[in-house]
Amino acid sequence: MNLQKDNYIILEIIPTAIRKEKGDIIQLSAIKLQGLNLIDRFDYRLREDLIALEDFKKLISYDKEAFTYKDSTKEILTAFKDWVGDLPLLIIDNLYTENYLVDLDNQKESIFKYLDAEYNDHIIEDLIEQYDLEPSNYIVDLLYESLIKHL
Repeated sequence: MNLQKDNYIILEIIPTAIRKEKGDIIQLSAIKLQGLNLIDRFDYRLREDLIALEDFKKLISYDKEAFTYKDSTKEILTAFKDWVGDLPLLIIDNLYTENYLVDLDNQKESIFKYLDAEYNDHIIEDLIEQYDLEPSNYIVDLLYESLIKHL
């Protein structure tokens, strides 16, 4: 894929469990790009009253007005599938992202392949340091900014 010309999506999922059969997506944020130009955003969350653990509520307590809220993971994924169409997905290649997206037929590639990096528990902090980025709650934005500075 040519990230300077092609259309694609960068996304981040925050789940309550690694396996989709045992948890929910509490947040799915994505950006749609044409080359390195931002075209659109997708910022959806599970309704807060449906999230049982306080730690998860705290994790997504920022910018509440910027998100669209849904009643289930299924609703979030249906809206995402409609929004993404057949565009390729650049994902954080961890177990839960791949697991929650298993039913999407879109091409999926690790975003870290394009950053000459490998996923690890501290990858976001590493990118912030490497590319001198301002910390942000929006991981997709940090990944996008890293791509811009890397390419």
